[in-house]
Amino acid sequence: MNMPFYVSPEQLMKDRADFARKGIARGRSVVVLAYDGGIAFATENPSRALHKISEIYDRIAFAAVGKYNEFENLRVAGVRYADMRGYSYDRSDVTARGLANAYAQTLGTVFITESKPLEVEIVVAEVGATAADDQIYRLTYDGTVADEHGFVVMGGQAEQLGRRVKEGWRADLTLGEALR
Repeated sequence: MNMPFYVSPEQLMKDRADFARKGIARGRSVVVLAYDGGIAFATENPSRALHKISEIYDRIAFAAVGKYNEFENLRVAGVRYADMRGYSYDRSDVTARGLANAYAQTLGTVFITESKPLEVEIVVAEVGATAADDQIYRLTYDGTVADEHGFVVMGGQAEQLGRRVKEGWRADLTLGEALR
């Protein structure tokens, strides 16, 4: 009689997380940075056809690192979510928070139920009426949502870039200062 293969649930989740983190680390970094007039998104992207940064709705934008086809599917789903919500209710009912929650549900479900997690990390950001109303949400491969303040750096060189951005960031940066 053959013994069935057994892996503890803790080990299975750890392996999935390690797998996703490795895929994300291979991607080019993205920086999302709040400044006095809004939120700037920046990344190195040698492709003219593949985009890691996109507008989702009026004041809401999306950035991602990881496997392109996986985050592109999430981006398209986000655009559909925003369009349907804005059409069914009101344009003001489409928020980054609502979109982040929808993405979190999808990412969390895939992480737990599928054999392979999505190799993506995304940011959903919304420009508010004032800088204090700006919202930046970071979502990881397992559906974890973090409400970030100031800036987010994710992808390949995230640690080094994160340290540099942290040293120079302040709430009242101008757009020119933020880009530098």
